[in-house]
Parts: sequence; C-alpha cells; structure tokens
Amino acid sequence: MGSKLERVAIFMAWPYANGPPHLGHVAGNCLPADIQFRYERARGRSVLMCSGSDEHGTPITLTAEQEGVTPLDVVDKFHSVISKALVDLGCSWATNVDPRGVEYGGALYNRTTDPRHKDLVREVFTQLLDSNLLEQTSMQQYCSVMDNEIRFLPDRYVEGQCPVCDAQGARGDQCDECGSTYEAHELINPISKLDSEATVEIRDTEHMFFKLDEFQQALEKRYELQKSVWKPNVRAMTKNWLEMGLRPRAVTRDIDWGISLPLSDDKWASKRVYVWFEAVQGYYTCARIWAERHAKQAGHPLGDAAWEDWWKVGPDGVSPKHIYFMGKDNIPFHTIIWPSIIMGLNSASSGKSPSHQPGPGELALEYNVPANEYLMLQGGQFSKSRKHGVWLPSFLERYDPDTLRYYLSINMPEGHDTDFRWDEFVDRVNNELIGTYANFVNRVMTLTHRLKSEGSNPLSTFYDASLHADESERIQTLLDSATESMERQRFKEALRSIMGIAQLGNSILQRAEPWAHIKEPEATEARGPLSSLAMSWLICRGLAVTLRPFMPFQSDRLWGMLGEDADIDSILWDEAFTGSSFAWNPESPSPLFVRLDLDEIIQHERSLVEALEDSNGNEPESVGDDAGGDFIDFDDFMKVQLRTGRIISVDDHPNADKLYVIKIEDGNDSTRTVCAGLKEHYEPSELVGMNIVFVANLAPRKLRGVVSEGMLLAADGEDGNVTVLTADGDIAPGSVVR
Repeated sequence: MGSKLERVAIFMAWPYANGPPHLGHVAGNCLPADIQFRYERARGRSVLMCSGSDEHGTPITLTAEQEGVTPLDVVDKFHSVISKALVDLGCSWATNVDPRGVEYGGALYNRTTDPRHKDLVREVFTQLLDSNLLEQTSMQQYCSVMDNEIRFLPDRYVEGQCPVCDAQGARGDQCDECGSTYEAHELINPISKLDSEATVEIRDTEHMFFKLDEFQQALEKRYELQKSVWKPNVRAMTKNWLEMGLRPRAVTRDIDWGISLPLSDDKWASKRVYVWFEAVQGYYTCARIWAERHAKQAGHPLGDAAWEDWWKVGPDGVSPKHIYFMGKDNIPFHTIIWPSIIMGLNSASSGKSPSHQPGPGELALEYNVPANEYLMLQGGQFSKSRKHGVWLPSFLERYDPDTLRYYLSINMPEGHDTDFRWDEFVDRVNNELIGTYANFVNRVMTLTHRLKSEGSNPLSTFYDASLHADESERIQTLLDSATESMERQRFKEALRSIMGIAQLGNSILQRAEPWAHIKEPEATEARGPLSSLAMSWLICRGLAVTLRPFMPFQSDRLWGMLGEDADIDSILWDEAFTGSSFAWNPESPSPLFVRLDLDEIIQHERSLVEALEDSNGNEPESVGDDAGGDFIDFDDFMKVQLRTGRIISVDDHPNADKLYVIKIEDGNDSTRTVCAGLKEHYEPSELVGMNIVFVANLAPRKLRGVVSEGMLLAADGEDGNVTVLTADGDIAPGSVVR
C-alpha cells in the first residue's frame, strides 16, 4: 500500500459536456475542489484529484439533435472548452504528477468517452451482475408515437407538470422546482421536447436494475456514522431518501449513445449503461487511468496499481480520506447511490454482506460530501439548458481569474443559495480584495523599496521578533481558525480569517507609521517602526502561501515581488508565518490587481444583451436578466404587498418533511394558510403567537398537496441559520408594511 503518508482523494462532480461551464458550476464544485486540493498539498499530504467531462446521457444527445451534429462532435468540442476554462481559472488539472514526487499524487481531468473508462464500467457491471446485485425487470418508459413510428424517450426528452408541487416544465424523472424524483407514469401531461405534436405514451421495456434496496440497512448505519461530518443539507436529503425507503434502480436505458452492455443476448444490443450509474464510477475509473497513464510512467512503486494508495483501506484499517464536491442536486448520488455501488463491489470481492465500514484492502467510502447550495444569477438559477448564465470562458477573457476566485470564495453558497451580482462583484474586488489586501501589499513593497538597498533586502537588519510577540500570537490564532475551517471545507470562514491577517497587517502599518522614518532609518526612533515594516513584509510572505489555494495567480506575482527563489508550493501552510526570510527583488513592485469600473462593466454586458437579441431574435446566452445589478423599478416594488400577521397554529405538512403548515391571522376575523420550510429551525411552540411579516398578494400555490396563500419573510444568515422576521410591538394583524 505504499508509504505512511496521509492520503486524501478529491473528487469533483463531472460537468456535462454539452456547453461551456457557467459560474454556477464554478462555485458549486469546480473551485471548491481546487481550493481543497491546493490546501491539502500545502499541508504536506498526498493528494489525488479526479474528475472529467460527463459525455454520455440525454443532455448530450439533445444538444446534438438541436444543433444537427453527432454527440461525439458535441463532447469533443465542449470537453476542450471546459478543460481549458478550468485551467485558465487556475484549477490544478494540468498537474498530472505532483512535483514533490508521484507518491504525493497528482490530478487527472478525464472524459467518459475514454475507451478505458468504458472497459472499467463494463467490468464493474459484470462484477455486480455475477454477485446477484443486478436483476432483469420490466419497467415503464416514455415513448413518442408519431406516424406509426415508436421511439423510446429518455427522461430528459420529456417535460410536464410535477406530480408533487404542480410546477410546469418538470423533467421526466425529476422536478427542478421542488427536487422530487418520481416514476415515468407519475408525470402529469408529458410532452416530448423533440416533437410537441407527438403523442407521449408509456410502454413496457426490459432493463437491468441495481438492487439498491439491499443496501438500506448498511446505508442507514453509514448515515449515523457520517452525519456529524456532513452539512445540514447533506444530512437532510440523505435522511429523506432513507426514510422514503430505497428500491431497485434501472442501470440501463433504451438509447444508442453510451456504453454498450457486456451481455451477449441480442435484446441488449440497443441498450446502454444508464448515465447515472456510469458517471459516478468515473471517480474510481479516473484514479485507475491516472495510475496506468501517469503514475506508472513516473516510477510509482505500485505501477498500474498506484491508484490503490488513494482508494483502498490500509492493512492497519486506516482509510484514505475521500472528499466529494458537487451541487446540492447531486447529494443522493454521492451519499446513497455511489456508496452502495462501492459496498456492492466490496461485497462482490469478499462474498460478505454489504458493510458500512470497509475493511483492510477494500474500497474506501466517502469521508465528506460538502455539497453546496446554488449560486443564483441575480435571483435566477444558472442553467445551461435554459440559456441563463454567465459563462466562464467569456468571463475570463475580460477579468483576472483571481478576482472571480476571490468573489466566489467569499460568496460561496455553502449553507444557502447566494447571488452573483455585478455590483457586488465590483464592490468586493475594489473594497476588500484591493482595499484591504492588495493595497497593504503595495504599501509594504513600495515603502521597502524606498529604503537604501545594497543588493539585499534592507529590512533584514531592522527586524526584531521580540517586538512583535503579541502580533505573532494574533496571526497564529487567525491561522488556526482558518485551518480548522479548511479541514471542514468551510472556505468562506477560512478566507475571512486569512483576510483578517491582512487587516492586522494594515493596522500594524498605521500604528507604526514607518514612512516617517524612511529618510533616516538609522535613527534610534526608527528601529521600532521599521521593524514593524519588516513584520509586515513577513505577513505578505505568509499571505502569499495561505491565500494560494484561493488565488494562485496573485500569489505567484507576489512571490516574485518578494524575490523568493524557493518553489512556493514547497512552503507548508503551517510554516507560512514562521521564520524570517527576507529575500529581495530589486525591480520596482507593481499592483496585484486593477480596480474595476461598474459603469464600464454594465455597459459591456448590456451591449452583449443587445447584440444577442438582435441576432436572429435569439435570447441572450452570455448574461442574465438585469446585468446592471440590484435595482428594480419603484412601480415593481409597489406591487408587492407586505402585511403583518399573527401565527395562530403550526402543523406538520402531511407530505413534506421540511415544511410546516402555518395558519396566520391576517385581519379581523380572517385567516390564511402558508407553507414554510422552517422545521429545521423552529419548534411549533416557538412560532405560535409570533407577529410576522408576510407577502399578502402572492398567487396561491399548491405545495405537495396543500395550498399556500402567501410567504413568510425570513433572514438567511451566513451560518445557515434562518430567522423569521417579526414586527415590533403589539401591532394589529393585517397592518400594511411600508
């Protein structure tokens, strides 16, 4: 199993190769995975990062049919676009072998059309089949009937009305509005997306099913073991799936684009491996392909089996730590589906019943699944299929990638949905990234360069560590806080702690006023202030290291200005602010970032909208609605009626685990019913009697069978806590909020 290095595997959910990545993908899984990868390396750990382009499934074929090309044309084009955009963003996919040595791992961004991936998926299929974990079953599936031609339709080719929340535009197997999944026959008024005139019927077809229900008990035990590590959204969704009860799930589909089945009977020739079953295996196949193509050639002692160091439990029972990054819609696939497949493979190898705790030599299960909520585009969810997004390649053509990495990190949707807003992006970059951090670095660099230098850093003679014991202790406290947050994949917290060190550096400079002593540095009264300037130099050096996981390009620029010869990636996170290294670069320093102009950005985005609207009448694809920021017309605001109400009863929703059915007194002898997702935050007794604020003129809407006649207002805090907004004093129900 190799040496005793602490081993971590980072897995990023595989982007669909049917379009360029948008900023929702970046915030949800692409950037978090790279931040964690860089952090783990900075801790001196052995880390392997795996992902790639998801190139099978109906989103690909749907795009191909719409564009009149082959599915292979689509995936070839967008695999290249996606992989280039991620590298341009600073993600570490080009580091196939760690510079420290192959035993330290590396990274591979692969693709599911890779022939070796297909072989390994068929190998897994055969193992599960031979172990009686797959069974042949007849199922119902959509098909379109037009002019006597019958065509089976994958779920994404069908839209209709959600049987749970009644939302229109629900997909054939899942509703984006409420997140529910359902069987084909349950969708209301199904319509083919390929031909709305065709009749959509449901017919029987034979498929292979994975016996997911046989893993119910093991997955429940796994949930109890991991729930203290998982975030609330991961716990809630996983628990909900388990409480509903697991049932066998189809692993094949009637489609011609995908991985053929390792079955000889002709009836299987027209069927392919279902993409949900195949794509999650990419984490495992990618690690094996990395070993065969990179680790072996780099001299890893295990050769083709190098992947086992990051995938198998050691002889001592120690498991490599697996961390999966994705958006919240992917949670069940990583806490239910994929763990059950891994348990199935372990069971197939050992002949034992599925176990929630793999033993020595068995495949490891997940350690954490830090799924993010959604990054919204000024209120609307990013969506490639609905042409609503800001696309990463075009964004990077105009803006420094580190400004995006900073903004998305400090605004990451870790505990709740967040918005991408152009005005906030500019404000964060100009007032935080530049105002707090880059200006501090620039002041330190320019002040130091005003001192007389004899070819070396003049600050080295002024630094007196004994004068800065308190400051060093405060830095260590902030670094410890950042470390604790990073270990829990709380990137916003960690970044705020590190930026706190930059703020501390600014306060050190302000108090010391070293600029007053530049002309007479040898004077006795200059020693303390210039030692503070030297301390600030060391803070800049430490920030280059600790901010590198978040913003690698600026750290390279700063490292060069510091004159450091050592590879910055060789400096350990824990040692970033220790020692007294005063390297020197005689060249004049330059600003790390350029300030942004909001008016210029708005003008550019609006010009894109106008150009796209004028082009064949198409809807704009590059920007979302209202590129100018968070302004609405006064008349629009006045349409919203806010009133006060008093909660008089709270009951559990009969069909939704997270919802309460709340009755509100909204005026004299008048009540209304509102459904609210407050179960995780309030007990019924805490809500009854509250004087609340609600939207009074929201159209009634049925939520899982109960009509909701308004919306309570609540504040969603940075820590994920939700607080209902209340009216001060004993105000009468029905009062207008102005």
